Amino acid sequence: MTCWYEGPLAAFDAGTTGVDVETGRIVSAAVVVQDSPGTRPRVSRWLVNPGVPVPAAATEAHGLTDEYLQRNGRWPAPVMYEVAEALAEQAGVGRPLVVMNAPFALTVLDRELRRHRAASLGRWFERTPLLVLDPQVLDKHLDRYRKGGRTLTDLCALHGVPSAGTHGAVASAVAALEVTRAVGRRFASRLERLSPGELHTLQAVWHAGQARGLASWFAHNGTEEAVDPAWPLRPDLPTAA
Repeated sequence: MTCWYEGPLAAFDAGTTGVDVETGRIVSAAVVVQDSPGTRPRVSRWLVNPGVPVPAAATEAHGLTDEYLQRNGRWPAPVMYEVAEALAEQAGVGRPLVVMNAPFALTVLDRELRRHRAASLGRWFERTPLLVLDPQVLDKHLDRYRKGGRTLTDLCALHGVPSAGTHGAVASAVAALEVTRAVGRRFASRLERLSPGELHTLQAVWHAGQARGLASWFAHNGTEEAVDPAWPLRPDLPTAA
């Protein structure tokens, strides 16, 4: 039987106007699907005119300027619907979805759906749950004592995955997918007997523990900073941003 990391996988990534999930707007998104390792992925990509200014720091991260998005981007409402439909399609066929730092990417999408479609992301998965693989959570749990960064660029360098600078949603999604396969192979003895569904449940537990550890580290260093333990989606706030 083929292990999940050698089988069909999909990946999602989004470029945003900022790092706050409640106020950030999606400016680009990508869903890539790969049927088996080494095969050419099928790519769906979107550009969005967010209707708000794109900060210089965000442009530096993803290379998309206000002018470019106003000229080439689509209005958010139909794009958010199409992205949610694309993710629901993956859930419908039982294909695991790789999402680097899932609580950020999926929560931003959820907030955009609420903002522009008056519907939560969960509405698309009421019948068939989304099975998420988060390479950041996997790496922190399986290689917890390794020193160094845990960004996608760091993980690409560690596992020998071409990152192309992970510049853009498509490149980042492909890189995250390949890193996840590499993590699966490296820790095959600990992962090969787990189904994607079992792994999804375990990652929620692992992430909560990682969040508690980070919160303790902040407290020890005199920093009051909240760390949300929810995974893969943060709960909605009483008042939407």
